[in-house]
Amino acid sequence: MYEFLERLVRVALPRMRDFKGIENKLDGRGNYTLGITEQIIFPEINIDGITRMLGMNITFVTTGATDEEGYALLKEFGLPFKKTNLDIQWQKNQ
Repeated sequence: MYEFLERLVRVALPRMRDFKGIENKLDGRGNYTLGITEQIIFPEINIDGITRMLGMNITFVTTGATDEEGYALLKEFGLPFKKTNLDIQWQKNQ
């Protein structure tokens, strides 16, 4: 899991077109789901073997009881969220 997370954050997400960070809408219980529309952002995928574009949903289930706790955990793991009120509030608490 940690290896996948590292490849997602450091390699795959920055390869997305016009990438400026991921949305920071958690589900109210500290969990986060990320939708990817093209699987070719992963370098392991051979583009020549692709017959049609497929996407995927990636869900991060955290032990945080609130969105703030889940956001803080995912932020520490390196997920590149867009700047919002949660980020500002989290920085104030540090």
